[in-house]
Amino acid sequence: MKLDPVSLNLFIAVIEEGSIAAAAEREHIAAPAISKRIAALEETLRTKLLERHHKGVEPTAAGYALLNLARRAVNYLDDIHTEMLDYASGIRGQVRVFSNISAITQFLPDDLSTFLADHPAVEIRLEERNSLVTLKSVAENAADVGIFTVDIHGEDVETLPYEEDELSLVVRRDHPLADRRSVRFEETLAWDFVGLRTGSAINTQLTQIANRLQKDFRLRIQVTGYDALCLMVSSGLGIAIAPRNLTKLFVKRLGITEVSLAEPWAKRQLGIAIRRRASLSPAAESLVNHLQARAVTRRGK
Repeated sequence: MKLDPVSLNLFIAVIEEGSIAAAAEREHIAAPAISKRIAALEETLRTKLLERHHKGVEPTAAGYALLNLARRAVNYLDDIHTEMLDYASGIRGQVRVFSNISAITQFLPDDLSTFLADHPAVEIRLEERNSLVTLKSVAENAADVGIFTVDIHGEDVETLPYEEDELSLVVRRDHPLADRRSVRFEETLAWDFVGLRTGSAINTQLTQIANRLQKDFRLRIQVTGYDALCLMVSSGLGIAIAPRNLTKLFVKRLGITEVSLAEPWAKRQLGIAIRRRASLSPAAESLVNHLQARAVTRRGK
């Protein structure tokens, strides 16, 4: 059975206006064309829908029944159209975001909160992944947007600027390095380290630097988050290197302190990875624009 929504809409107009001529004028279509569509409806449904007389038309019992059903169908189709327009404009949608832990704990809470306040119908699916996995996931379309520590990589993605963070040394207040204003990384290698889990960008970077110095980077224990990392340092299990903005949250409560790293690589760039700007959904593009705008605002303060 084929029911044309245009024919249903014209049928509604005929009954509401009381005549085919008036409906034709309202819908800007020729009266014979409407008559043909009504006749096709009656043939398809195998029942008479209208009683025709000199003053106009009167719906039959079947016509009244179809009127109610047709209004519901047309309204439902209008709802479909409106909702699809919301997806097309970015008002509604779903965005898969993979991010390293540094961005998740420093910048994304506020950035996603302000974005969702303006886009309540957009669903953000955020997953914590290290930078290498994040890049690979974006390249393979497992994620729409990735936040990662910018470094040389081989993935076929576009990289956009996002944020900057600065690494610092985290030690207990009674540690021999605690009173220093700054320290070189090479000096810290005399102690055991607490680090993030295997695959983190910081671990990889520090291991590579230690290798170039021909010294050991000794990871005594590895944890899954910066809160646990600071707790381990506070308990005397080692020293650590972590983003300065994060450790500020724990310094006063845990009896630890930060020491600046006198190294050019201590300042790191965080980037936004996407496959292609043109391939982004409207919702994903709105999110990327928002993240970059928020970062610019923070730098201006």
